[in-house]
Amino acid sequence: MSLKITGKLPSGKHLERLQKSPNYKQKGFENLSPTPMKAEGVSYWKMMKEFFKKHPGRAPSVKLPFVKTDLKKLNLPGPVIIWFGHSSYFIHIQNKSFLIDPVFSGNAAPVSFMVKAFPGSNEYKANDMPAIDYLILTHDHYDHLDFRTIRKLRNKVNKIYCSLGISAHLKYWGVDESQITEMDWWESQQVDADIHLMAAPARHFSGRGIKRAQTLWSSFILKTSQHNLFLGGDSGYDSHFKEIGEKYGPFDIAILEAGQYNSMWPLIHMMPEETVQAAKDLKAKILLPVHWGKFMLSMHPWNEPIKRVLAKAEDLQVSVVTPKIGESLTIDGDFKSSDWWDI
Repeated sequence: MSLKITGKLPSGKHLERLQKSPNYKQKGFENLSPTPMKAEGVSYWKMMKEFFKKHPGRAPSVKLPFVKTDLKKLNLPGPVIIWFGHSSYFIHIQNKSFLIDPVFSGNAAPVSFMVKAFPGSNEYKANDMPAIDYLILTHDHYDHLDFRTIRKLRNKVNKIYCSLGISAHLKYWGVDESQITEMDWWESQQVDADIHLMAAPARHFSGRGIKRAQTLWSSFILKTSQHNLFLGGDSGYDSHFKEIGEKYGPFDIAILEAGQYNSMWPLIHMMPEETVQAAKDLKAKILLPVHWGKFMLSMHPWNEPIKRVLAKAEDLQVSVVTPKIGESLTIDGDFKSSDWWDI
């Protein structure tokens, strides 16, 4: 294991700048609402024991189906989204390429033998990526910020937009500081003539070691003159979804986490039913559920998130799309979802 994989925390003048953020309190960044890491009465020891118990269906019994799309030859009308499993995805919009939270190394932990990707879920690598105009990094957890992937992608990426503090990791890993723009909640950037990017709140936490909350966690709003996309990152349910929907909605699509939940940590990840409600709060025309289908980070069956999302979506009349890993999703198109997870 390379010791560099854990990254580096902000320090010196960089830390001094972060401490001026309204979201930085005495010891680090904080959520808008009080957010304990675990439910009352639950110990970390109990959580660890439960995690390492054998729970049925936590991983698929066969290789997952996937589509291998040539990203370097995309020629589709309208904005295209391609999901790579978990929370990594590619967006082609206004002739620009965006890559969000890429994790292509095959695991989501500091050591390669832990949290390994399901067979069939890690078919895309850094070499499959075209030139990336904009890389967006929502927070620094291992399942969203991958040392090996960043090292392999750094020469393919033009600009990086990330939450406050993440540049400390990136610079430590050899990324040129001139490529990086850090953003606080509600800050915005005109990234291209017709592309506007805003960082928005999320309800989560950060950290790649013992010390948490030294970097920020965010969602992002990607807006053009014709389309409005919500890129959710990781977030527990809270009133910020409704606030974002009222101020910046409606959205053509909301890409929201729907997996790795548990009643022992109810505030830092959404239950699938809350994911659907969040899409409704955001005034999203379509929901794309992510944060499932690749890694085992909780105790629920691997395909339970999508089943629960679809059941609640029918109740709340929310449209959901369920592409296979690697399948092209055209936002303005008539996408035909399938129950590919029933294997």
